Amino acid sequence: MMNSLWIAKTGMSAQQTELDVISHNLANVSTTGFKRNSAQFSDLIYQNLRQVGANADEQNQLPTGLHLGLGVRTVATSRNFTQGTLQQTQNSLDVAINGNGFFQVTMPDGTQAYTRAGSFQLDGAGRLVTPSGLPVANGITVPPGATNISIATDGTVSAVLAGATAPSTIGTLAMVNFVNPAGLEPVGDNLYKESVASGTPQGGTPGTNGLGTIKQGFLENSNVNVVEELVNMIQTQRAYEMNSKAIQTADQMLAKLGQL
Repeated sequence: MMNSLWIAKTGMSAQQTELDVISHNLANVSTTGFKRNSAQFSDLIYQNLRQVGANADEQNQLPTGLHLGLGVRTVATSRNFTQGTLQQTQNSLDVAINGNGFFQVTMPDGTQAYTRAGSFQLDGAGRLVTPSGLPVANGITVPPGATNISIATDGTVSAVLAGATAPSTIGTLAMVNFVNPAGLEPVGDNLYKESVASGTPQGGTPGTNGLGTIKQGFLENSNVNVVEELVNMIQTQRAYEMNSKAIQTADQMLAKLGQL
């Protein structure tokens, strides 16, 4: 009887984790470039009380076994990298990726990080940076007095320099993709780090080799579906209640056994 208490306990813990993931998704429903998470579960090991196919007698085998499960555990949180909707902002430094790929930025320690959030700005030196001040890779700098900044679908950045009438190229936005984007390590601030599971970054020109194109004046919204998350929340709550009820029932049965 004690097994039922611990099995239901693992179910409650799993549903609590699921609720944590759902809450995180809902909290980031307005976060630019955010990708929703989902919890992944697996059943625990089994008590093998009777082996499948064991001999029932000298001539016959048992058609089924007797295996009692010990509950559930959380094994992973999977990130869904489907495209979010693009929202027009009219800001010339806002860019969105229409398709696969990531922008590449340089961390303070010199390592590279990757993001889908293209809400870029200029710092005091004219560098193109993230809202946290991290410069985009390739070191794009807008000269003083430059106007009409334009970012083409292939990532080419151009502007009309002071004293000129025709635009000049001042840099190119770096974009990369991964064999397994779900294997990237999230580090917060809309950033991901390369991992063994993600594979190495594969750079290229936007619009080629499976990379998406760049849309200037747009931002990619979160791909969280609020209605879907609310339905998942109700389902999680019901599953939690059922596991709680199982613990209550097991406790009542144990109490009655103690009275015998």
